[in-house]
Amino acid sequence: MAQFVRSLAEKAPELVNAAVTYSKPRLATFWHYAKVELVPPTPAEIPTAIQSLKKIVSSAKTGSFKQLTVKEALLNGLVATEVWMWFYVGEIIGKRGIVGYNV
Repeated sequence: MAQFVRSLAEKAPELVNAAVTYSKPRLATFWHYAKVELVPPTPAEIPTAIQSLKKIVSSAKTGSFKQLTVKEALLNGLVATEVWMWFYVGEIIGKRGIVGYNV
């Protein structure tokens, strides 16, 4: 057991350096996309979002959503699923636990 701990202590700096080398470019990519994708909307983008919402409501009223291509319908479904999942993530964070959710 002592031999194992000693060898692990000797290899620890090498393992940490390998982990840092491996994760630096990936974290840089993550932060790049996080700064772009996770920012709240600017005031200039709000009217565009409102128009988009009005378009969705009118398509629901007129039934024009039935004319979507499969690709458009799939993308709309993926966006709706993403919003739904972020809602659950917020609920879990607010509740401070995953217990009690049907996951």
